[in-house]
Amino acid sequence: MATFLLSVVLLIAGYFIYSKVVERVFGIDDARITPAFTKTDGLDYMPMSWWKASLIQLLNIAGLGPIFGAIMGALYGPVAFIWIVIGCLFAGAVHDYFSGMLSIKHGGEQYPTLVGRYLGKTVKTVINIVSIILMILVAAAFTAGPAQLVEQLTPLSYSSSLLLIFVYFVLAAVLPINKLIGKIYPIFGFILIIMAVSIGFALFFMDHSIPNLTFENLHPGEIPVWPLLMVTISCGAISGFHSTQSPILARTLKKESDGRKVFFGAMVAEGIIALIWAAAGMTFFGGTDGLQGALAEGGTAGVVNEISKTTLGQFGGILAILGVIILPITTGDTALRSSRMMLVELVSKFGNFDSKIKTALMTIPVVVPTYLLTQMDYTFLWRYVGWTNQVVATVMLWTAAMFLLKNGKFHWISTVPAFFMTAVTGSYIFYAPEGFQLSYQTSMICGAFIFIAVFIWFLIQLKRHKSNPIPIEKAA
Repeated sequence: MATFLLSVVLLIAGYFIYSKVVERVFGIDDARITPAFTKTDGLDYMPMSWWKASLIQLLNIAGLGPIFGAIMGALYGPVAFIWIVIGCLFAGAVHDYFSGMLSIKHGGEQYPTLVGRYLGKTVKTVINIVSIILMILVAAAFTAGPAQLVEQLTPLSYSSSLLLIFVYFVLAAVLPINKLIGKIYPIFGFILIIMAVSIGFALFFMDHSIPNLTFENLHPGEIPVWPLLMVTISCGAISGFHSTQSPILARTLKKESDGRKVFFGAMVAEGIIALIWAAAGMTFFGGTDGLQGALAEGGTAGVVNEISKTTLGQFGGILAILGVIILPITTGDTALRSSRMMLVELVSKFGNFDSKIKTALMTIPVVVPTYLLTQMDYTFLWRYVGWTNQVVATVMLWTAAMFLLKNGKFHWISTVPAFFMTAVTGSYIFYAPEGFQLSYQTSMICGAFIFIAVFIWFLIQLKRHKSNPIPIEKAA
């Protein structure tokens, strides 16, 4: 119990202390007019209050991620608490803050454009493809699951459920942000918070106490902690998906100081939610062996449902159903909205088009493949989200590091987590079932070579820019 409570306190304290450090390093200026005012278009660029933007950001980046991922990560034992706290504060929150603030700084630019600005056109081209694929995979994976549950609970068929969800997706992707997302997301954001806080209080009354810190790997399947835990728990620690979502809200903030509350704050809130569900997973079933048995029997959704109903009664059952159906859908819709925004930004380079026509046309290439992918197995789709997601996160951290380095700022707040995530993604893909499936030792060696290559590249960048920083005004 003490480890869990200390973890929550550290995240809260980290927001009030470390977020101000990161904000100071970035260098905000509330005198600068934000894109919400300079580019107001009645669709994506629209001023919004920071509290509403925070709830929308939380729902955008969270959904079921910090619930499902945290429960799967709970199989490793209390070491998951360490990763959530350290990953959230020093990697995830920094990642989210810079992806949002750099977007504000550069007129609401999308993630691939920001990458190209600081890492070059080649990286931008690759990341454009990777990030759009990630958006489609996330939307498909977060649609198939809810549609299956709707089929089980209502007279609707799987196909009819999908059709209803995709009608909503199209509306969420093309309507002005304040018309649909701005009205219902704050409500769903409160549901996500109430669900987590209720389970958090219930933890104190469970039959088993929350285990305290141990560095022992308690995974029943003896799956190694490194680097699998860092991919299993992404939402709640660090997730590249967030860098595609932050620019959506970057186009709505009224002043730069709101960024700390919206981007850093929402990430810390997600970290606390992940801590709560990881603790519930470790505790409710009497340990990691019991959790694994529950997962094998009813899947992650079944575990969430059982914990919610048992601890919170009928109220918990309603929350569980709402969570498993609504929360992933509200992640899928903004995934498609952000990919639509990326495509609009991409085609705008080739000429001027009517904004309404661009919005409609660029929605089609992301909705159609997403629908087709929902016909595949949900678990198969999700296997390929994890690594792609963390590669996107790693690239965003390096983008932030290059921004800070080129402007003569303290780049280590982004460089250190960028190196860490480079090591994670570089070794994971060689070992993982969806990767090359090499032996653990061979995978670690391959990952080490990738790390060394990136380290050499960084030394070259350090030598090139440290002695000749670019003034911030010229970098904008």
